[in-house]
Amino acid sequence: MPPPPRAFALVWTESFARTARRFLRKHPDLDGILADVLRQLEKDPKAPRLRLHALHGRHRGTQAISLTYEYRIVLIVRFTPKEVVLLDIGSHDEVYRE
Repeated sequence: MPPPPRAFALVWTESFARTARRFLRKHPDLDGILADVLRQLEKDPKAPRLRLHALHGRHRGTQAISLTYEYRIVLIVRFTPKEVVLLDIGSHDEVYRE
């Protein structure tokens, strides 16, 4: 049986790809969790498991999801063309740094 079609396309910015590589070298135990979260994002960015929430202040206009309690992925969700643009990944302090 073929996999279900993706509802959203994930767009990896160069910055996200670079940060994700460093993140996974530092936290190889989270590789499977990240893969699961990215698959869920493709299906439904608003799934309760992801805890999608809007950001404020200098990050206004972006949203964040939870990878784990400690780690976040910051992204932009473009619902019109059905894209999820991945911007950053890291701990709460790393992602929300000034």
